[in-house]
Amino acid sequence: MKVLFLLNGLTHYVIPILNKINNLENVEVITISAGQLSSNVGAGVYLTESGANFKMYFEKEVKRYYNKTFFQNFKLILEKEKPNIIVLGWPFVLELVFNPLLTCRIKKNKTKILIKEIPFQVQPFWDAMKFKSTNFINENLELLDKAIKRKIFNFFTAIIRLIYYWLSDGIITYVDDSYKLLRTFGVSEKKIFVSYNSPDTEALNTIKIQALSSEPILDYNYQRLIHVGRLVKWKRVDFLIRAVNDLRNSFPQIELIIIGDGPENEKLKLLVKELDILNKVKFVGSIYDSILLAKYFLASGVYVLGGMGGLSINEAMTYGKPVICSICDGTERKLVKNGKNGFIFSNGNYEDLLSKLTILLSDENMIKEFGRQSVKVIENEVNINTVINGYKKAFNHLIK
Repeated sequence: MKVLFLLNGLTHYVIPILNKINNLENVEVITISAGQLSSNVGAGVYLTESGANFKMYFEKEVKRYYNKTFFQNFKLILEKEKPNIIVLGWPFVLELVFNPLLTCRIKKNKTKILIKEIPFQVQPFWDAMKFKSTNFINENLELLDKAIKRKIFNFFTAIIRLIYYWLSDGIITYVDDSYKLLRTFGVSEKKIFVSYNSPDTEALNTIKIQALSSEPILDYNYQRLIHVGRLVKWKRVDFLIRAVNDLRNSFPQIELIIIGDGPENEKLKLLVKELDILNKVKFVGSIYDSILLAKYFLASGVYVLGGMGGLSINEAMTYGKPVICSICDGTERKLVKNGKNGFIFSNGNYEDLLSKLTILLSDENMIKEFGRQSVKVIENEVNINTVINGYKKAFNHLIK
């Protein structure tokens, strides 16, 4: 079974997943991406081909008449490889709608289409038809539908989604909320497969053992907060910096480690200087050495997100950290059990964040117990195997 993935970019967390899918019995993974020249990844996203054990094509992205990009030589690769399944998401899925000849060719070859949907900030169909507001934001925390033209855009986007959902043979996603959302587009539950989202937790456990057996980067401090991610506005790292300033009198040991880089880097450093907490906040920059990153996690007490999250939550939990975050893209509901392995605060509510931090930082035993519960969630509910099993189930269904 040949499975062709169309990717926005090859990242360090996608490659292990594709490697494991490629290692499944009777499965061969092939990818197409633009390599380091991708125009469809956010600022500061780390792209790499290191460690990949599957076949890769690197093709130029060309702008199409519908104002999005697609791969220049896709047809040639399609005819050469003759995949059994194509896995693709936004924006490449638009080609199915706006290039019906290509879609007909795919269908004629009896190639199944599996759409990888990220339901975050996808408006329910009938809300879009009624031109309802969405409160969707971009990385700069700017509202996307302030003008009527955005509502018109949402209207036509919903119709386009309706078409490519209909053209697909299956939809794979990472949150249970997708069932309710996709039902508004008339998608049968039989076509929906939830794989959840996870880094390679098996590799992380090996890295954890290596990090624990080597010299620590810092002495452990249960009141040390850690944040990992791109420094963009919707991560709300400024919330974390202000929280350290507001809590430093109550918790003299409080510190914040910020790992990552991005367009907000200099502004955040200036904020730290203005608040006179240079001794409390440490900017480490981006870290791609997995053992070094593990050491920073292990030396810290609590993983905290002020805004939009990502796979760093899974990573922190693998290292036994409690998590404080808000609900953003929905993955948090599956990972963070409020009051058991962390706390959920109201999205954008700084005072609620302070309240949750105060509760946790006041109790070292709670931090340790929450950390143990985090490890159990990763071991039993969301890990690399749940992702692979989700894809395996989808592939088997489509081929049958």
